[in-house]
Amino acid sequence: MVAIRPGAPLTGSVTVDGSKNAALPMLAAAAALRRPVRISNVPTSTDVETMLTLLQQGGWHAARPVSGPHTVVILPSDQSQPDLAPEVAARIRASYYLVPALLSACGRARLPWPGGCAIGARGMEQHFKVYERFGDRTTIDDRGYLVEATARDRGTVSVMLPFRSRGATVAAVLRAVVAGRPLRLGQPNLSPEVLSVMRALGTAGWESRFDESVLSLHPPVTVPEEPVSWRVPGDKIEAGTLACAVAVTGGEARILGVHGRDLAPLVDALRLLGFPTDTDDGTLTVQARGVRPTGRSLHAVASLDPGALDADFEPPLMALTLSLPGTHLFADSINPGRHGNLLPQFARLGVEVHELSPTECRVTGPQRLTGAGVEATDIRTGSALAVAGLAAHGVTTLGGLEQLRRGHADLPVKLHTLGADICEVIP
Repeated sequence: MVAIRPGAPLTGSVTVDGSKNAALPMLAAAAALRRPVRISNVPTSTDVETMLTLLQQGGWHAARPVSGPHTVVILPSDQSQPDLAPEVAARIRASYYLVPALLSACGRARLPWPGGCAIGARGMEQHFKVYERFGDRTTIDDRGYLVEATARDRGTVSVMLPFRSRGATVAAVLRAVVAGRPLRLGQPNLSPEVLSVMRALGTAGWESRFDESVLSLHPPVTVPEEPVSWRVPGDKIEAGTLACAVAVTGGEARILGVHGRDLAPLVDALRLLGFPTDTDDGTLTVQARGVRPTGRSLHAVASLDPGALDADFEPPLMALTLSLPGTHLFADSINPGRHGNLLPQFARLGVEVHELSPTECRVTGPQRLTGAGVEATDIRTGSALAVAGLAAHGVTTLGGLEQLRRGHADLPVKLHTLGADICEVIP
């Protein structure tokens, strides 16, 4: 666990890791491409390491060069294995991204139900419908699911998603890649993480066009075999969490390595609350020193729509508003179990939150937070509690770091770099 004490305003500069949420589908895309791929800026978070283990179990060569610990080289499978170790695959949700690559290598993929953070149901109905459109056959039971490739058609595959599922969008794109077929996908998810996959495939000759209604993907005329190089974008959620930490302490800092366009909803929220925030040339700048909060009400409503607030921004923003005047609304219907994890931990700090429903709550501030023992029950709960601990009176001890490290390899270290009074506690 770590101990967090309120202290001086956070100041300085820090560089975020690569995005875990972008790295996982990019690693799966590399496996699906069936050619050597070199990926840089790959984070060392636990979930990413689990994905690399799964690739190796499936027969792919996946290694980090000694000279570049944040670079991964993926080489095509030569001894494929369709049944990955269930106890490993069940640790992460992103194991389902490997289905297309396994279908290509083995003709079948058997996996357990997705794991990861306990923040709501991990339904895969839309994934299965995608595979059915490609002619695949799916069998499910209590332990997991089996997908078998049966069709050899070559025409365009058309899929209409009922909502903008990130997982189903990636599934459709990667299934089209291994089938070598054009794809027309209605109501796609166009999050930065999905667009990172599209840009990566573009370097391998795949042509894509997309708007809010349709994503179309076309295979290359010829399939070259030379290696391709990709780069994982900076972690927008880590950048947003650090920005909220800077703001809650009244500091000023530069957060490097992240695309400004990916942070637009977070920047808008911080500005509304009264914190001057800008993005320029891969840098997020927060200037909260001497700032008087506006007292305006923030409505942080998570949505899958393009340009909307990512659900993973909601917890650190909630932690920030606990210390600010105003009445603020938070809603996350995408992850219906998240508030159930977060709010009881906030309560340990003396926070009062009015639950309007299991997915909506209202926070009125400022509130006095008192340091206490809290637990990171999932990744984003852990990062939000770190922000809250910086504003609490007394010492906050944050346990469950294994959850936090699934998404952030060293968030406490980055906070310390900016001057946070945070240290590891030996039990």
